[in-house]
Parts: sequence; C-alpha cells; structure tokens
Amino acid sequence: MDKIKSFDFPRNEALFGLKPEIGRWFFIPLGLIILLCLGTVYSWSIFSTHFEAALQAKPGTILLPFMVLGVMFTLAMPISGLYIYRFSPRIMTMTGGIIVGIGYLLSSIAPNLPFLIISYGVIAGIGVGIVYGVPLAVAARWFPERKGFAVGMTVVGFGLSPLVTAPVAINLIKAFGIRNTFVILGIIFTCIILAIAQVLKMPPKRWLPDGYNPEASIDNNIQGNSQNNINNSTKNLPMVQTQSFYGLWICYSVGTFVGLTAIATTAQVGKEIVGLQTEQLAFAVPLFAAFNGIGRPLFGWLNDRLKPKFTIIIINILITIASVIMWNTSQGELINFLVAYSIFWLCLGAWLAVAPAATLSFFGLNNYPSNYGLMFTSFGLGGLSGIFTIAAIKGITGSFNPFFYITATIACIAIFAAIFLLNRPHKTAIANFLFKYFISPITPFLLSFVEFWLNCAIPKKSN
Repeated sequence: MDKIKSFDFPRNEALFGLKPEIGRWFFIPLGLIILLCLGTVYSWSIFSTHFEAALQAKPGTILLPFMVLGVMFTLAMPISGLYIYRFSPRIMTMTGGIIVGIGYLLSSIAPNLPFLIISYGVIAGIGVGIVYGVPLAVAARWFPERKGFAVGMTVVGFGLSPLVTAPVAINLIKAFGIRNTFVILGIIFTCIILAIAQVLKMPPKRWLPDGYNPEASIDNNIQGNSQNNINNSTKNLPMVQTQSFYGLWICYSVGTFVGLTAIATTAQVGKEIVGLQTEQLAFAVPLFAAFNGIGRPLFGWLNDRLKPKFTIIIINILITIASVIMWNTSQGELINFLVAYSIFWLCLGAWLAVAPAATLSFFGLNNYPSNYGLMFTSFGLGGLSGIFTIAAIKGITGSFNPFFYITATIACIAIFAAIFLLNRPHKTAIANFLFKYFISPITPFLLSFVEFWLNCAIPKKSN
C-alpha cells in the first residue's frame, strides 16, 4: 500500500478541521452521496419504458443497455483498482465522474438502441466502474477497525439510490421528457461527483487510529477470538493461489446471479406471477430499494461481529427462503412477492458490503484495491449469467417460476462452498491448479493491456 498516494500530516494536524479520528467520519456521507448518484442505474426499469417507446425498440431488447453497463462496470473495477497505485482518489473520481456525465449526455441524443447501448452501457458503465470502488477504498483505509461498517454505510448510497432518484426521475420525465431528463441528471451527477472528489484522500502511510492492532483484527475476523497466533506467511500468499479467493468468488457470483436478476426483472416477474400493476410497481421499487440499502450497513455490521463465513451462510439461507416463497406464489399473492423480492434485494445489498469487507478480512490491506477489483469480476459474471438464464427459462418454459428452483439450488451450493472454503487462506491442490492453468496464462495479456492503458493515460514528460 506504500505505492498508494496519501497525504502526510503530523499526529496533531486536523482533518476537515477536526482530529483525524473524528474528521474521517465525513468520508462516509461523502462517499454515500457519490454512490447515490451512481446507483441511478438501479432505476433503469423506469427509464427503459420511455426509451423503448422513443427508440421503437423490440420488446425485451431494452434490457441490453443495463446488461452491458453491468459488464463494463465489472471490467472497469479491477483496472480502476490498479489506477489507485498511480493516481490519487481525487483524480480517479473526477475521471470517472466526467465519463459518467458524457455517457448520460450522449444517451440523451441516442437515435437508436445500438447507440444507447454504447453511450449508456459502455461509456457510462466504464465511468461507474472507475468511480465505484474509490469511496469504498477510502472508507476501508480510514476505518481499518470498522471496515465492514464503514464500507456498508458508504455503499448504502448505491442501494438506496432508487428510493431517492426514482421519484425525481419520474417527475423530471413528466415535466421534460426522457431525453432532457438524462441531460439534467448527467450535469447534476457530474457536478456533485467533481465537487466531492476534491476532498477524497487516503490516510497517511501506516496511519492507524488510536488503540487499533491490525494483526489481531485480521486474525479475529477470520478465525475468531480463540486463535490469535497467526502465521504471517499465510497473509503474504497471492490471493488467487488460495482456496478462500475461489470460495468467496463463487459465493459472490451466486449472490449477484440472484440479486441483479431480481433487480432487472422485478416488473416482468411481478406482472406474470402475481399480476403486479404499474401503480403497485411505483410502490414496490422504492420498498425494495429500502431493503437493498438496509442490507449494506446491517450485514457490514454483522461481518464485523461474525466470521465472513457465517455472514455469507446467513445470506444464502435467506436467498433459499425467498426462493421457496416464490415457488408457492401465484396470481394475486402480492404479499408473498413483496416479501421474497425484498429479501432478494436485501441480500444483494448485503453482498455489496460483505464482499469488500471479507476481502479485507481474508487478504488484508495490502493490494486491497486490486484484490477487490479482481473479486468484483464475479459481480458482472454472476449478474449476466442470471439475466441470460432467466431469459432462457422464460423462452423455453413460458414462465419465470422455474428460475427460483435454480436460485435455491445454487444458494445451497454456496452454503457448502462457504463452509469448506472460507477459512484461513492457504494453498490447496484445486486452487493451485486453477492458478497454474487458468490465472497464470492470461495474466501477461491482462497486465500488458492494463499497462498500455495506463501509459496512454499518463501524460508524456517533455524534455
């Protein structure tokens, strides 16, 4: 982490005019506001109907911009983690915020669906991916002793965004139309992100809050308070050579497979299975967004008090329960649908707090931005797989209902993965095989690609 840009100040210097242990708390609401802007992507179901009419798109194809955004978001996250080693949080946030604004502005003039896929899915998706991890990394670094809580409270903005931005967007669309709404949102979001970016910074190198012992904290989070003799060599293992990485990656994929699919198809599933009406959807989406937002600080708090293994098992038990509820839901049973989908949205919110905190717990602060960026690839793969799966099931069977048999099955698989894999990181035969024959062969290509991108971004020094 020594390579990460940070600012050095004497122990008695102020942060936001306060003692650092107090002033650092401002980074949580500031990061929350940034993610509140980015989280408008969760309101795509509100925008999609208007774009579908404006572009005369075929039914179902209007989900493509959202799907592509999810993929680009995922691809940009690992690379943005590498950027932190060369650029400050301020520059990264400003860059991503400008790209998000450009994506929204170009989307406002989209003449057809392919243009919208590029402007919203690709360009805005890259911007969201660049910015998203910065407030989380800043919060995690400033709160090493409360990383789950700090990350959860910061990322809550992403989940609660539809609760705030959806009503605003609806009113803007009524007053100005969908295209002008995207112009307004693009300008507002860019200005907010650029303003907050000016104060984002990492703590000084090797800075720790008073009374915090990082060695004891990492050990307790993984093994519990009864085993405090940690083998330092395990913390220095490359993340991708440990069984913990693959276990966490699998479980995270399951969580996003279910959660992102639920978000993308809330209206369609509700209409088919329970006969959800448009006015009911206007009530349901903010309700689900509230649960999504609550899940982040709640499970971030749980992760600080339980082992990541136990927290992840609880999440997958909840997904299984919600899936069983959906098996037994039919036309008119609105309460069942609201309960099940509240749980699905809650669990996705939980994962967006638990995954970064668990990555820190297992692998420490060293290389955290790139570690979590790599872990975050499961977010896009899981969500994309889920959306394609539910679309295929609908096409083959004519119903969404069989999808929930799959969600219950993979949630049970994730429980077993958590039990057997989410322990102290160590090398195993399977992890070594995956590293040797899958990760290692593609690493040189990916590093060359990233290095090329970084070299293009860094201005050449004149002689």
